[in-house]
Amino acid sequence: MITLTETATSEIGTLLEREGKQGYGLRIRVVGGGCSGLQYQMGLEKEPKSEDKIFESNGMKLFIDPKSAVFLAGVKVDFVHALSGSGFKVENPNAQSTCGCGKSFS
Repeated sequence: MITLTETATSEIGTLLEREGKQGYGLRIRVVGGGCSGLQYQMGLEKEPKSEDKIFESNGMKLFIDPKSAVFLAGVKVDFVHALSGSGFKVENPNAQSTCGCGKSFS
């Protein structure tokens, strides 16, 4: 359902180690907001919630709530280094449009 690139997985692993959160998973959510109407939120969590769908990509656990799962089917998450800054980049085949910064979609 969701694919993390090796670069994204490595970056998340570094973050987990730095924060002493080995064994945690990555929560990816879609919430209202941003310039295009919907935006992504990511965070580290120790355990999934009871209603979560649990996936694994490149050995990383992913926790997705049912409402977000509809928007995240087929998503690829990468981590990019660019002159304008470094961060996670989400390629979403379900998005009809995205804003210029790529942080929100509709």
